[in-house]
Amino acid sequence: MELSAYGWDSEWEALFAPWKDQGLLAGRVIKQGRDLSTVVTAAGEAEAEVSGKFRRAASGPADFPAVGDWAALRTATGGRAVIEALLPRRSAFTRKAAGEAVEAQVVAANVDTVFLVSGLDGDFNLRRIERYVATAWSSGARPVLVLNKADLRPDLDEVAVLAAAAAPAVPIVTANARAAEGLEALGPYLESRKTVALLGSSGVGKSTIINRLLGEERFATAAVSDAGEGRGRHTTTARELVRLPGGALLVDTPGMRELGLWADDDGIDRTFDEIERLAAGCRFPDCAHEREPGCAVRAAVEDGSLDPARLESYLKLRRELRFLELKKDEKTRRQHEKAVGRDFAARIKEVKKTKLRYR
Repeated sequence: MELSAYGWDSEWEALFAPWKDQGLLAGRVIKQGRDLSTVVTAAGEAEAEVSGKFRRAASGPADFPAVGDWAALRTATGGRAVIEALLPRRSAFTRKAAGEAVEAQVVAANVDTVFLVSGLDGDFNLRRIERYVATAWSSGARPVLVLNKADLRPDLDEVAVLAAAAAPAVPIVTANARAAEGLEALGPYLESRKTVALLGSSGVGKSTIINRLLGEERFATAAVSDAGEGRGRHTTTARELVRLPGGALLVDTPGMRELGLWADDDGIDRTFDEIERLAAGCRFPDCAHEREPGCAVRAAVEDGSLDPARLESYLKLRRELRFLELKKDEKTRRQHEKAVGRDFAARIKEVKKTKLRYR
């Protein structure tokens, strides 16, 4: 099997050289379950698990394989492969892992374009779109906003204007995937050997979009569970990468009930670029745009040139980002203290051994 069909190129080849010298194989993760990955190599597909050394070295969920990762593999007995290492990621769409712990979870790796799918029914939410866009910009991939179920909105033009304000500089495609309408506009982003990930809430129509692009009903879909809300039932249960007839690579992901923010300053700045431009006119360079005098951003809200909901969303995401940074710093400090403690204990143990040796 030609790995180039899955995006392998000369840059990946150069990165893989140290592992190739060790006799390892290159492979890409095309499906991710709870404990096992499915990888594609030059020899074909195989199930794979991480090695014990890999598991011990991992500091959190983000270090483990994700769909789209390129891995260095060793063939084990029984045909199962062992993942010894992951190649450095070019991009990673990441969210905060579920639970109280402040840890990152990689949803899809080495993605060129992210289709952020929003249903134009009960799912349509401008604040959610802003969150997805900020995360996408932070991932290193380029976002494209897909407004699905366009047939449900007689006010489609007005809705598209609102969406464009929530996602400045992001291309917007309106579609009705069930009727295969509007999907041709996705064509320019579906280049051969390029990887695209579909992301969005449950029931926005991601699986239907993939089925239309594949030309077959490969992924299960379900009718809406609540006609009042217009939400579809969650059908995708695992992240999976598939090849389209034209050679593009598409990642289907389970719907997200909530996207825990895992972004950076640049991602938020690009999502709210009009606020960043206004901020240049603030009296103080470190203006927080809350109660400071001479705030150009607040002045824009007062004169009606800036939507107050945009500012509130911006400030909310900024607060979340600062909280994450504090928690990450605290985690790093604790890990450092544990490492120092282990090193000190090892030194004490070695000193005791030396004393016993020379008694």
